[in-house]
Amino acid sequence: MKGVVCSLIAVALVAGEAGLAARGQGQPPPDLSQVVATATPGEPALLTYNNRPITVLRATIFSRPPKERVSTAVDILNAIVHDDVPGAVSSEPQQGAAVIRVGNRPILAILPLDVDTLAGETVESTAAQVVSRLQVALDEAVELRTPRRLLGASLRSLGMTVVLGLLIFITWRIHRVFGRRFISDTERRLERISGGDAQLVRASRVSEFVKAAVTAVAAAVMLFLIYSWLTFVLRQFPYTRPWGESLRQFLFDRVSAIGLGIVNAMPDLFTVLLIVLTTRFVVRLSQRVFEAVEEGRITIPYVYQETAQPTRRLATALFWLLGLVLAYPYLPGSDSDAFKGVSVFIGLMISLGSSGVVNQMMSGLTITYSRALRQGDFAKIGDVEGTVTHLGALSTKVKTPRGEEITIPNNIVISQVTTNYSRSAGADGVYVPTTVTIGYDTPWRQVRALLLLAAERTEGVRKNPPAVVRQTALEDFYVKYALLVSLEQQDTRVLVLDRLHGNIQDAFNEYGVQIMSPNYEADPEGRKVVRKEEWYAAPAKPSTAVEGV
Repeated sequence: MKGVVCSLIAVALVAGEAGLAARGQGQPPPDLSQVVATATPGEPALLTYNNRPITVLRATIFSRPPKERVSTAVDILNAIVHDDVPGAVSSEPQQGAAVIRVGNRPILAILPLDVDTLAGETVESTAAQVVSRLQVALDEAVELRTPRRLLGASLRSLGMTVVLGLLIFITWRIHRVFGRRFISDTERRLERISGGDAQLVRASRVSEFVKAAVTAVAAAVMLFLIYSWLTFVLRQFPYTRPWGESLRQFLFDRVSAIGLGIVNAMPDLFTVLLIVLTTRFVVRLSQRVFEAVEEGRITIPYVYQETAQPTRRLATALFWLLGLVLAYPYLPGSDSDAFKGVSVFIGLMISLGSSGVVNQMMSGLTITYSRALRQGDFAKIGDVEGTVTHLGALSTKVKTPRGEEITIPNNIVISQVTTNYSRSAGADGVYVPTTVTIGYDTPWRQVRALLLLAAERTEGVRKNPPAVVRQTALEDFYVKYALLVSLEQQDTRVLVLDRLHGNIQDAFNEYGVQIMSPNYEADPEGRKVVRKEEWYAAPAKPSTAVEGV
């Protein structure tokens, strides 16, 4: 009896050809132990039946590679299903192998060489897995040949398709109705916040963003409904059921992985939250301290009012950077390849563009902490004169009296000569010069008095400190006078100088003194001197003759 069983097994293993040949020659069929002993490794082949993977065969038996063994097993299974006599699938250990049967018919044998030992598989575990999978595949093969069950599957699929259409229609209607209402409510709230400025609401493009967000949510819901419908329909039919189960398992795996990831990351996220809250508290405390310094309520060594604001920004950035460094190891996925790739990319970008950026930033720090400029100062940087409107980390912005806004890189500001007219414009004042040249035949005391009179008449010129006149040069043909005035506001110097020049002309014309710089081609007929009785010509007065000299 044992010899008959072994003969049948051997016939199944070699697709009958070897066994039949042995019987035709009067030789006994090969024993299973002989099959196990003579098997050699071959190219792996996947045994699939009714669209379901069963197992991978790796052994070559009597020169028949795994691919032919798979084909033989499929032919036997098709014959069993065609004869409509499938029985229960079972496995039986035989001489170091496991024989897989359907009913009483052997289908194939799982040999030791068919097992992936590196993956921890054994002949027994592989055989049990084959029995489970093959039983499902055979049941579905029988179901596929049952019209009544296929009709029921078709009706269920049709019903679910109708339900899908209704759900998509309802979702679309909800999106239309509630989406418009939500967008309208958002626009009304924005109008109330902006004071009823509808143009500002349209320019903000918030409505378009809200509309896109609502549409994205509706699209996500519809995609989920279609995905669920497809999974359900594929699972109704035996041949497509593996695909439906794969789709469903994929969705469950992703949702489970995300859920488990969130649960596992809760302790780390709590640590990150503590770091963020602590950093936020420290940042707010430092901001209050530097704001107090900026307002002059407290003093800190080496921190001045004009440097308090940039120091506050630097401290805020450093604190948040330190918080990020501390929280980074606790962020979910921080040790993943994606995070590492992003970190390498950011580091590469910083290294490529850091030279110019760092140069500008260091120049900005030099400008700030040297206190050469501050926002609102009227200054001259190189050839650019105007009011400083912005001191940034990379550039300085200056608004000229003509209304131009000029952006100067910080490294250029450092390399140029900077004149700050506003820094000492307090009690001491900053003098702004204007010059005239008058011939030697005009009394210098009279010229001085006329210039001081013009300064006194000019709006925007400070009374204290008073205007000053200086004789800056005695040229060959004329004397050069410089009128120095202090302005109330340095950023109005162009307008004030315009008014001052007009008042100088009016004062000289009023007292009959011409503003001219003579140039001689020959000696004059008489000497160009001022007689002593004319030294104090109006509006000059002896009491003020030496004042300001």
